[in-house]
Amino acid sequence: MTNDINIRSVFETDRAFIFELSPRLAEVANLKWHTDSAMQKMQDDYITEILALNSIAQITLIAEQNNTSLGFIHACEHKDGISGETCGTVTLLAVSPNAQGMGVGKLLMNAAETWAREQGYRLLHLEVFAKNDKARGFYQNLGFEAEMLHMIKPL
Repeated sequence: MTNDINIRSVFETDRAFIFELSPRLAEVANLKWHTDSAMQKMQDDYITEILALNSIAQITLIAEQNNTSLGFIHACEHKDGISGETCGTVTLLAVSPNAQGMGVGKLLMNAAETWAREQGYRLLHLEVFAKNDKARGFYQNLGFEAEMLHMIKPL
């Protein structure tokens, strides 16, 4: 099913599609100590920030089929918090609800891994909300392992 899905570089005209997926990215966090509006603002601000990056190595890719956007990924240069070495990080990955189960996420992650290898990075980093079990399972199936767990307690 994935052989007719195209992975291409992002165009300025793709911004609207990327922001359409922002509510989905915010809702999967499932953080009861933050309001929905705070989560949505954080996600929108983060997307704006990463799309404006221009001082570091980065890539934003769109998955499409028959000129319909299915998902996107953004990866960029990152400094590993333990070794200090430069590596890659996947800052965002989102797939449209109607494209779930088509292998879009895996194709986008493969493209990000290829990009990271081409940059000469030894590691590919990512962060995922702790309560997003579906995404955590997806990343674990791709070979990612937890390195650090950030914890919080509402007071």
